[in-house]
Amino acid sequence: MSALEDRLAAADLLYREAHFLDTARWDDWLALYCEDAVFRVPAWRADGTPTADPGSEVALIHHAARAGLEDRVWRLRSGLSAASGPLPRVSHGITGVIVAGRHGATLEVHAQWTCHVYELRQRTQHVFFGRYEMLLRPGPAGLAIAAKTVILMNDRIPSFIDFYCV
Repeated sequence: MSALEDRLAAADLLYREAHFLDTARWDDWLALYCEDAVFRVPAWRADGTPTADPGSEVALIHHAARAGLEDRVWRLRSGLSAASGPLPRVSHGITGVIVAGRHGATLEVHAQWTCHVYELRQRTQHVFFGRYEMLLRPGPAGLAIAAKTVILMNDRIPSFIDFYCV
């Protein structure tokens, strides 16, 4: 693929992911992830640097494989996630999608994002924002997410945060 085709395919994947999160299409969202996909939202060190090692440093969210994401979706559907009932309304915006590198068939992709969150219980709204650092590789239906690190720039969290807010 050309550099333009890589960028368009990567942007399409990110836009579809945002749409699936915004519309609670959980099975479609999970299908975008490789079985061994790592999903991570690191915390910030005191010096303003995100943590790097989830084995020895704090992460706001960390799943070492897609099975962790599948568990989160199961909790939402089962009603066992007390913090997520009722589920907030979310709307993601994705911008600045770039292919930062290619390693064989794997693309290193960076993008900026915002997520507007409306919490029905409290009738409050807030915005999370940051950047994505992702590895995408070919899957059965096109590009799939092999790793996603969400750098949350405003980590002062009003009540809770979950995968659908980032």
